[in-house]
Order: sequence, then C-alpha cells, then structure tokens
Amino acid sequence: MNVFGKVHLGYLCIETTRFGDWRRFGTDGLGLHVDELDRDRMRFRLDDHECRLLLQRGTAEDVTTVGWHVDDHEAFDDIVARITARDITVEHGQDEEAALRGVERLVRFPGPKGLVQELYTTPVTTTAPLRMQASGFVTGAAGMGHIAITSRQPDAIHRYYDNLLDARLSDFIVETISAVRFRIRFLRVNGRHHTVAVANTEGLRIDPIRTAIQHLNTQVATLDDMTTSYQRLKQLGFTMALGIGQHTNDKELSYYVRTPSGFEWEVGWNPIVVDEATWEPTTHQGISIWGHTPEGQTVIDKLNQFRHGAASLRRAEITVPALSGATA
Repeated sequence: MNVFGKVHLGYLCIETTRFGDWRRFGTDGLGLHVDELDRDRMRFRLDDHECRLLLQRGTAEDVTTVGWHVDDHEAFDDIVARITARDITVEHGQDEEAALRGVERLVRFPGPKGLVQELYTTPVTTTAPLRMQASGFVTGAAGMGHIAITSRQPDAIHRYYDNLLDARLSDFIVETISAVRFRIRFLRVNGRHHTVAVANTEGLRIDPIRTAIQHLNTQVATLDDMTTSYQRLKQLGFTMALGIGQHTNDKELSYYVRTPSGFEWEVGWNPIVVDEATWEPTTHQGISIWGHTPEGQTVIDKLNQFRHGAASLRRAEITVPALSGATA
C-alpha cells in the first residue's frame, strides 16, 4: 500500500540540561504551553495533543528522536513490515515511554544522522486548556511542522524517507550562503509543502552543522502570532538567525531563531498547500523572495561551522543503508 498522506510529523524529543532557558524560550518567547513533569522532564504543547516536544535531561543539546503519527493500524503495520523486511530491528516502546510522549502503540528504529525514528498510531489528546501566548498553531492533517537536515548524503536520506513513508519531492532550492553553494530538496509526506528538507553543499560535501537537525518549523495561526513572537524573543535576548522574510518555494512568511540547544526554530505563517493533481517539482534560485537577512552571526559562529564541516569529512555519516538503498 501507499502510505502517503497517512503519516504526519508528531513530536520531537530533545536532550538538554538547559531547562530554564528552554522554559523562557518556549513559553515567554514562542508562546507555547509547558507542562513541567519533574526536574528531568518537560513537555510543550501546541494543540490538543498531550506532547509535541519532550525535553529530557542529558548532555547532547540536540534533537534525538523524531516521532511519526500514523493514521491507522493498517498503515502502521505496512511501514513496520517495510522495516523488518530489510532486517532492521524494530524496538517496542515501554508503556512509560509511550505515556511520556502521549501516544499509543510505540515502536522505534534507526534513522539518518543518528536520529531515532518512532512510529505511533494514536496520539493522546486532552481537553485541558492551553496556556499560550500564541492564538494557535496549524497542525492537524499537516502534522506539527517540518524539520530540516544538513547532510553529506542527501540522496540516501531522500531514499530513506521514500522507502519508509512514500515521500514525494516538492522542489529544490539552490542558494549561496557565505560563499558556499547549497542545494536543498524538499520532501512531503502529506499536504504540507514539506515535512523533511535536506540541504547539502555542492562540490565538496561537508556538513557544517553540529546538531542532527538544522531547524524545526512550526506554523502559527495568524500573522500577528508570528510578528509578536519575533518581538518577544528579541526582547528576551534570544539570537535571531534570520529575520522575517518570505520563501521562494512555499511562500511562507517566517523567521529563524536559535534555540537554547543550538539548532534553529523557524516560526512561519501562511505557506501554500500542495495540490497533488497539478503539482510539478521545480528548482528555485535563492531561498527567499525578500528578507531572511542574517542577524547575530558572529565570526566565532562561522569558524565553528567551518570546524564542524572539516570534521565531517573525517567521519562516516549514518545513513541506514538497508532503508536508504535503491527504492523498493
């Protein structure tokens, strides 16, 4: 069966020691709802799902896990069968782990760049009121947003999500950033223009980003939600990576802010929705129609990116060859 349209980005797990900074960032800045479970665990909500981000104490300062919400048991079983048919071990989550994530029927398996992938069938929802400064977020059938990954093996990541989730190519963007030419491919698994974006350097393949994801995107309900959160985050002293601008491909208005763990968070508004009957992939020159001006990047930041890029040449990137080989 084809599972396109039956899978949605459900949650992320983050390992951090910076709970105080994350609380300020999430609640006072972005305007999310927070549930502080204990000194080692914190959850954020965007909607009626009990958990959209799970923070657990640890030293990685990074996203460790991507959770995928699958609509029904038939599609869930089909995806698991694809994994096990390639002799990849699927681990069943414990009841406590599922409860922490606010889900049912949880399994996990390896993913690109060491990102653990988790599947579940049923999110636990709650009628408890949301205590948020934002008026709302666009989730539902489009999922909680998208993630972007930098990679030296972009074709392998593309094949991974094709084999796993029947991902479709939306388009490409070619952009030069700090004299380095990047090619970014945008993959969708439902009506959202993209749920996974994969960026690579052209020519010599390096990976200049320390974290497993380069950014997470969430979509706010109103333009006012976007602009006021931008102002709040700046007033709180969080570093903006890119100011407000509009993208060339999905036309989303957005900005990028650096999280306490180092990866970026894009807050966006009003992207287009793909029409599957007419959509044709294309290549766009430049990531933005206007705006998205770099803010706050220092010489030290650039040197660190160079250092990470050079180091990436000395290690093999995790690609999970059994799932990232030729499309089945």
